[in-house]
Amino acid sequence: MASAKRGLSKKAYYSRKVKRAAHLLFFRRHRKPGVKGWELRKKLGADYPKVLKLLDNYLARLDLKVNVVFEEGEQVQEEPIEKMKPEQLDKARFYITLRGDLTPTEAKMMGWRIDDIAGLAITISYIISRKGKVERKEVEKILKEKLPGWRAEANIDRYIRAGYITQDEKGFLYLDWRTKAEINQKTLVDLILGKEASPQSAD
Repeated sequence: MASAKRGLSKKAYYSRKVKRAAHLLFFRRHRKPGVKGWELRKKLGADYPKVLKLLDNYLARLDLKVNVVFEEGEQVQEEPIEKMKPEQLDKARFYITLRGDLTPTEAKMMGWRIDDIAGLAITISYIISRKGKVERKEVEKILKEKLPGWRAEANIDRYIRAGYITQDEKGFLYLDWRTKAEINQKTLVDLILGKEASPQSAD
């Protein structure tokens, strides 16, 4: 009986923690969405990685996931959150993102045209190819080959407002939080390189 009570108490404990974690991650409180690891430690306790794993398991039913982004350039191998080092997680930022992909119809419902999305893919992949930093005029030149001039400039401004890229005072573009949170950069580059290589392989 006592062990059953302890089991129930533990379940209720983590149920409250998971609910609290969902509130913290879903509701934006800062300029950027998401929550830093050290904030989660402060609000949820030292076992917050386990709480996030439980939340991630629940969100999988809704095609959502808890995504971890290391914003300061630290490269971390793909591994479960609960197995990462505490000092790594404390510096990371956690977001709720899609687990799968948006369909073209869903993308249109968000107000994005197909050529807007294509322009975003080109912009991000070009910044990646230039080691994460590129002059805006270079990206504008590439986009103007695919889009009308005014659209190219307007789309870059839109990508900045949406949080996919950011621009410094010298006119250089960088990847911003949303690209890091939502986009698998390696997959994007592989898809683009594969598309470019396909005409040659067909010969």
